[in-house]
Amino acid sequence: MAVVTAHQAEDWLIEKIAHRLGVTTDEVSREVYFDELDLDSTEALILAGELENWLGFELSTTTLWYHPTVKDLAVYLAEESAQRAAAA
Repeated sequence: MAVVTAHQAEDWLIEKIAHRLGVTTDEVSREVYFDELDLDSTEALILAGELENWLGFELSTTTLWYHPTVKDLAVYLAEESAQRAAAA
């Protein structure tokens, strides 16, 4: 299992969010709260599913609640990825 860095996770999230919103990646801040983005609940679920496929592990339904920005979520994903790789 490959370890995902916070930078890689940030880039992935920003690219996917920008695509879903129809904006450029420069228009998606790593500091903006997910609930401030114009993603509806269906788009958020699709994004979470794509994220799980990319990472290779399942996320808790509360992950975005506890890590509400791209930056916060990316740091969490990198830590979780490293822990899972070390345990494998």
